[in-house]
Amino acid sequence: MLSPKKTKFRKQHRGRMKNRASKGNTIIFGEYGLQTIEPIWLTSRQIEATRRTITRYVKRGGKLWIRVFPDKPITARPAETRMGSGKGAPEYWVAVIKPGHILFEIAGVTKNAAKQAMLLASYKLPVKTKFISKQI
Repeated sequence: MLSPKKTKFRKQHRGRMKNRASKGNTIIFGEYGLQTIEPIWLTSRQIEATRRTITRYVKRGGKLWIRVFPDKPITARPAETRMGSGKGAPEYWVAVIKPGHILFEIAGVTKNAAKQAMLLASYKLPVKTKFISKQI
């Protein structure tokens, strides 16, 4: 699972996911990509499950780039705890995703194989996505 080795602060505010992605919204490394349409917090577990699906489908052929990294800690309180006594401990990590952000890129495989791999990968994600190819 992906998580930062070290952070400056243990806990963060929730923040807002308004507007579209201005960075990370074009294909840079590969030939084909998986782009989000909705805003979401992607957990490190969801990213790992999606990565496994893509690599297994293409039988470890080609090259895969993960364009997101979970660097936001999400805290949670124990169940049935009374109000007060501060913020909970960090439970898991998420990547803040805005609409238009590219999650995964792939190269070195055919267009049909890439499209099918990204379709299977999109089933693992709780957000609407679309398959895009590089503009030449």
